Amino acid sequence: MDGFIEQAQRRIRESAAVVPGEHAPTLPGLDKLSDARASLPDATGKDYLSGLGPVDTFTHLMNDIVPGLNGENRSGRYWGFVTGSTLPIAEVADNIVSAYDQNVQVHLPNQTIATEVEDAALKMLLRLLHLGEPEQWEGRTFTTGATGSNILGLACGREAVITSRLAGSSESVGEIGLLRACMKAGIGEIQVLTSMGHSSLSKAASVVGLGRASVKLLPFSDAEPWRLDIDAVERELQRENVASIIAISAGEVNTGRFATTGVEDMQRLRRLADQYRAWIHVDGAFGVFARVLPPREEFSSLHKANAGLELCDSMTIDGHKLLNVPYDNGIFFTRKSSTLNSVFKNPNAAYLASDNTSQIQSPLNIGLENSRRFRALPVYAVLMSEGKPGISRMMERMVVTARGIARAIRSCGDDYVLLPDAGSRPLSFDDDIHIVVLFRAKDDALNKVLVQRINEGNEWYVSGSSWDGKPAVRVAVSSWRADSEDAFNTVKRSLTAISEAHRHS
Repeated sequence: MDGFIEQAQRRIRESAAVVPGEHAPTLPGLDKLSDARASLPDATGKDYLSGLGPVDTFTHLMNDIVPGLNGENRSGRYWGFVTGSTLPIAEVADNIVSAYDQNVQVHLPNQTIATEVEDAALKMLLRLLHLGEPEQWEGRTFTTGATGSNILGLACGREAVITSRLAGSSESVGEIGLLRACMKAGIGEIQVLTSMGHSSLSKAASVVGLGRASVKLLPFSDAEPWRLDIDAVERELQRENVASIIAISAGEVNTGRFATTGVEDMQRLRRLADQYRAWIHVDGAFGVFARVLPPREEFSSLHKANAGLELCDSMTIDGHKLLNVPYDNGIFFTRKSSTLNSVFKNPNAAYLASDNTSQIQSPLNIGLENSRRFRALPVYAVLMSEGKPGISRMMERMVVTARGIARAIRSCGDDYVLLPDAGSRPLSFDDDIHIVVLFRAKDDALNKVLVQRINEGNEWYVSGSSWDGKPAVRVAVSSWRADSEDAFNTVKRSLTAISEAHRHS
């Protein structure tokens, strides 16, 4: 087996490489998917689980499985979901993670530097995103992504809003349980107040025992449902025997728009939360990266929408989105490590004891998992490699490309319409668009098949969505390969051809 890994890695890189000036397919062909599916083990076969050995297995992976994978990392036009590519330095770092296979769940400073690297990466992220000093965010950890981070956020919020009503008791939800703690605190209901919150928020509410029905949508208006109605929030906070978590979307998954419009909104929410003992959680999975954009007029609207988010109690961020590190990679920040510890403490495991003289807590006591990958290393590598200037340029390319796509859609005449097309002021692709573009065909018949037609062409890939009860197309630019000129030309050429073909069908 001498040289097996080296040879395999060389072939993987050759397979995944993209020739400069060319574009990888966004999706595998149906024939390749069919071949990959047919190559999967047959549980009824006599050789099932007999073992192929490393060499033949690698051949199977490269010849059968790899051709059936999509191009989200290799194509600068994979615009479905909000799926970032992987920067080369992040891929290299992730290979190191696999090669050295560190267990980063226990802080063991005399045995490995891993947890200190993680702490350094989290501190750099705070400064990159202008969230304040690390001392202001004692609770910080890595998790799987938005769902895991939203679970952490709601769990910490649940802990805080109940504990604040336990009249000085040392008891906590983590210790005595949700039902008993609520009874002692005189709480009959815990509600999550949001506006077009991500679907993972409802999932998280179910996991932490609040229930999906606890999530209440408080849209500012029918025209701007992504905005949070702060007057409605204030009314909800005044309800008797009800504790509240305020969940702010930055940004909303369909439109990329933000729940707050400026620092005044966040300052008012902070005052209300302090007055009524509520918790503010920001789902900043991708929107918070707008804080890294250059301080220029063309980005002023995005900077304003992000202003004040640092006033929250907790925040989730996805590294595998705009930071362009490999799946899975989520980041969570909260004000006090004691809040995380109260919920996630891993007791009665003497063999997992760590150096308790350090400022760094063992991650197993402040997060969901007792075991996870060294997720921090690719983030650390990207921050060290690109620095704030490089990451700012990357974010700028994404935004400029998304705005170029919006211009391409609008340049197709009356065939397509950008969404949302109503609100307090008309949508401006020069100011409002971050990295998400939502649109539809004006012809209802074409609109029903538009996502399919785009993806069948395999030049660019989009997600299907819905707006105002009708199908819509969502484009999310989140790759370091973003190219505004290519995106404009590709989208305009493709949409023009699709609408022409539809007219003559």
